[in-house]
Amino acid sequence: MNSPDPDALAVASSIAARLSDPRAAWSTTPPTRGRAWPQSLAGGAAGIALLHIERARSGHGHWDTAQTWLSVAASGALTAAANAGLFFGAPALAFVTHAAAGPSGRYRRALASLDEAAIAVTRTRLAVAHARIDRGERPTMKEFDLIRGLAGLGAHHLGRHPDHQITSDTLSYMVRLTEPLPAGGELPPWWTDVSPNGEPSPDYPHGHGNFGLAHGIGSVLALLSLALLRNLPVAGADEAIERICAWTDLWRQQDDAGPWWPGLITVDQVREQRVEPTLRPRPSWCYGISGTARAQQLAGMALGDAARQQAAENAMLATLRDPEQLDLLPEIGLCHGMAGLLQAAWRMATDSRSPDIGAELPRLTARLAAQLSHPLPDPELLDGAAGAALALHTVGIGAAPATGWDTFLLLA
Repeated sequence: MNSPDPDALAVASSIAARLSDPRAAWSTTPPTRGRAWPQSLAGGAAGIALLHIERARSGHGHWDTAQTWLSVAASGALTAAANAGLFFGAPALAFVTHAAAGPSGRYRRALASLDEAAIAVTRTRLAVAHARIDRGERPTMKEFDLIRGLAGLGAHHLGRHPDHQITSDTLSYMVRLTEPLPAGGELPPWWTDVSPNGEPSPDYPHGHGNFGLAHGIGSVLALLSLALLRNLPVAGADEAIERICAWTDLWRQQDDAGPWWPGLITVDQVREQRVEPTLRPRPSWCYGISGTARAQQLAGMALGDAARQQAAENAMLATLRDPEQLDLLPEIGLCHGMAGLLQAAWRMATDSRSPDIGAELPRLTARLAAQLSHPLPDPELLDGAAGAALALHTVGIGAAPATGWDTFLLLA
């Protein structure tokens, strides 16, 4: 267990206080972007509610503040359309409401309705995904990824009701996603024919293979590994994890700054069997070491592969000890910035058999706190102040989050 850090907790508390009133939180940065819709976990009230819920459940915040933000998140028409997922719509609100309820029995009626909607969305998405596999076609990113796809929905169901049939069905799909397609050739079955933004592009005429936790196969690797670590019976999960790991092993790189994985590769790189060193991604959660190393650590733990776990921890440790790598994260956020690296490192330190990663946490925490000493940025969860406050809160109390909030990042 990592030691509590009172200074980190104080910074988190200060940010939470400044985000206590929904009317004031966006006074300088109005929520004009699409992801600031109230039901958006990324940028809306749902995400900021999660900060206050975690603080209330851990005994460091007030339930009336959490309830205020949850009410704002639930305002307006609830969407369970085709674009709904863990980060948007009914499933996002279900995730946050489940975090608020915990074992208390609160919000029972609301959760029953949200569960029904989230399960219906997932069943529809699964039917489309299996039909695509039956046709032997390649997936789109939004079919399986964390932000928009079934990995995100699976993460919610795994935390909400691990023994429910919808959880089993989603995990079974993840296994099937990794099975070779009839005309797969040298490309893995999760290779997508679109660009990294999810749309066709002449810059990616043959699509790409994505490693990241946000949009790539890293999310599937983490989800299946977490299921095995929770002793869920998922037929073929071990083999699916091994298939993903064989591909990531093929593309793992090594330089003076330590081991790393590319964020994505193209067909040209597959043909050349080479990734230029300049393509090393910055150590963010979405595409870099923060996500890929944690996924590899979880896979090593799930398979009982001590060498894989150690390699993942070595990759994280090398990054934490490299000032040049840390300087690549001037942002504060969970997705693209220092908060994501801090939360991933905290989780990896907790599961590591060595104290080395944990020993680097105080320096990392100080960097993030210093970044937050400037005027408070966008309040949102994914790239803004709420997410940074949650990471600092976790370090501050030195214990696993009461809500398991970082499930939405598939870090736990």
